[in-house]
Amino acid sequence: MTSRIVRLANFVMPRSGGLRTALQALGEGYLAAGHEPILIVPGSVYSDEATGQGRVITIPGTVVPGTGGYRVLLARRRLMKLLERLEPDRLEVSDRFTLRWTGRWARERGIPAVMVSHESLAGLLTFAGPLGNPWADLLNSRSFRSYDRIVCTTSWAAAEFRRIGAENISQVPLGVDLELFNPSRYDDSLRARYAEPGQVLIVHCGRLSSEKRPERSVEALVALRKRGIDAVLVIVGDGPLRARLQEQAHGHPIRFMEFVAERTAVASLLATADVVIAPGPIETFGLAALEALACGTPVVVDAASALPEVVGAAGVAVTNDFAGGVLQVLTRPAAARRADARARAEQFSWPAAVAGFLAVHHSSSTVAVR
Repeated sequence: MTSRIVRLANFVMPRSGGLRTALQALGEGYLAAGHEPILIVPGSVYSDEATGQGRVITIPGTVVPGTGGYRVLLARRRLMKLLERLEPDRLEVSDRFTLRWTGRWARERGIPAVMVSHESLAGLLTFAGPLGNPWADLLNSRSFRSYDRIVCTTSWAAAEFRRIGAENISQVPLGVDLELFNPSRYDDSLRARYAEPGQVLIVHCGRLSSEKRPERSVEALVALRKRGIDAVLVIVGDGPLRARLQEQAHGHPIRFMEFVAERTAVASLLATADVVIAPGPIETFGLAALEALACGTPVVVDAASALPEVVGAAGVAVTNDFAGGVLQVLTRPAAARRADARARAEQFSWPAAVAGFLAVHHSSSTVAVR
């Protein structure tokens, strides 16, 4: 049965980011399956356009200070009127902050609603100190009681809900574009641009913000060179920490790439790298790491995050020693480690993710969670 699936999300940058990638891939999948997806996101100006992922409506949103331009939807009355006009059959909300009220709104109207947990609220609130966990538990409790289902992409992401007794949890992993992110993207000329013959090419690909801990990649490069490893680092991404990282990287063989509009260029760099570092400690899935694996490049990840669950034996999980993790990757024959990385990524596809999300939608009800 065809459904009008209205999707809402905050913190969606217009050009890049894992959430944007996931929303687009899921929307394209819903559309291909015969549904009518409509995505509502914040932006600088209002727009309403038909796209490959369905209809995308942008509503002026408020910039969150210190985030490098991320916006959130705050105009509840305006958004409520828009939802009433759109008459959704189902609601999918990728936000746990200013949009939580939409779960109750949907329930009052008999509209099945799911919330997708793309971030760890408990993890984010650790930056607030010891009071973080109680607040996270309170807000998570309100979330799981407001929606028919909570979709988590890993068991790690689901743990903060199960800890407080939530039973309406569905676990559906995200996917990767296995054609775009492919070992065939390896480029000798690109490698020559960033590394000299014999050098180890390391890549960090991600937003340069505090919760992603990008400084760990810089520290790893410095530590490797102190250990006598002739390595270079390329950092792909932007964010509020960029200037500070450039200062930290001064005097070391570290290159910063500006935003890359062409995803094929990112795929080529990932495929050409020897190792990718994904140092974020509160990643709930890690699309950039999965994209690296799809390109045949092993990833060193934080053992405290969900990434060990995603990369499996194709990566190396460390507590703090990312330089040691890189060395551990390099001890394996290049052909074997690249084949293992690709094989691991092939276990995650967007068609499977879309099917999983649609199954959650069709199984959800509007029965209150007690």
